[in-house]
Amino acid sequence: MSREPLRYDRMVENALRGVVREALTEVQEDGLPGEHHFYVTFRTDGAGVKIPDYLREQYPGDMTIVLQYQFYGLEVTAQGFCVTLSFGGVHERLVIPFAAITGFADPSVNFGLKFQGTEDGAAGEDETTEEEMAADDDTPAEESRTGTVVALDAFRKK
Repeated sequence: MSREPLRYDRMVENALRGVVREALTEVQEDGLPGEHHFYVTFRTDGAGVKIPDYLREQYPGDMTIVLQYQFYGLEVTAQGFCVTLSFGGVHERLVIPFAAITGFADPSVNFGLKFQGTEDGAAGEDETTEEEMAADDDTPAEESRTGTVVALDAFRKK
């Protein structure tokens, strides 16, 4: 019987996604310290991503959110995170599996990660609902912050 070779690339990506999970968990519990803020880029068409249709239409591939001054109800689980952000004054709940994340940065300390994942942004994980994510963690949500969406298209190399 022939076995597939060990996929160290996937193992490394999963470990680095753990860094994102841990950073968001610390923020969920204690808030953002000092000047820290996060840019999180994710595949809007990734398995398990839940965002309003108008945002998916506006950002058909990737979307970057900024968690800095205003975000609400950050909930982190083993599979991903949920957060409420304000878009044009309207609060919207986003559900983002870690497997859909393609980039994570904290510019305040010059830290960043890029992820390859799979073509659908799922990195082989099953779709997860917000309820399943919330059921994974009994930590109460912090209700004190919102975020900003930043389009990075102008900065992409052509």
